[in-house]
Amino acid sequence: MALKSSELNIGDQYSEEVCNNLSRTQIVQYAGSSGDYNPLHSDEVFTTQIAKYPSVFAHGMLSMGMTGRMLTNYVGDGRLTAYGVRFTSQVFPGATLTATATVEAIREEAGTQYVDLQLSTTDEAGVEVIKGNASARIDP
Repeated sequence: MALKSSELNIGDQYSEEVCNNLSRTQIVQYAGSSGDYNPLHSDEVFTTQIAKYPSVFAHGMLSMGMTGRMLTNYVGDGRLTAYGVRFTSQVFPGATLTATATVEAIREEAGTQYVDLQLSTTDEAGVEVIKGNASARIDP
C-alpha cells in the first residue's frame, strides 16, 4: 500500500524496531558482505586496548541499511529519491535499534508528489545513533 499525500500530515511519524540484540555474528557477516574489515568491527583486543573503545561496534553502513529497511517498509520499494545520514554514535553488540521517520514536508514537483522525512535511529537507551533525511515519491 503506497503512501498518499492526502493521508499525510506534517509531524506524522512511523517507527519500527530494525534490530533486536545485535550480535557480533551479524557485525562480522556485514564485514564479509561489505568488504570492510576494519579491526574496530571485529578485533576486540585492538578495539579495547589500542583504540580504547569499550567493545567492537557495528559499521555505520549496517545501521544505515537497517534504517533504510524501515524507510522502504514505510514509503514502498522503488519510491526513495534521496537518503542521507550522519552516524552520531557507535552501535555496540547487544543493541536494539528503533528507526523513526517524521514527515517534514509534503510537496509537488513537476506534477509528482513527494514527502520529505527527518530520520532518527536510537538504541535501547535512547541514544541517537543515526540522524538523517530522506525524500520519496508518494501518490496524490
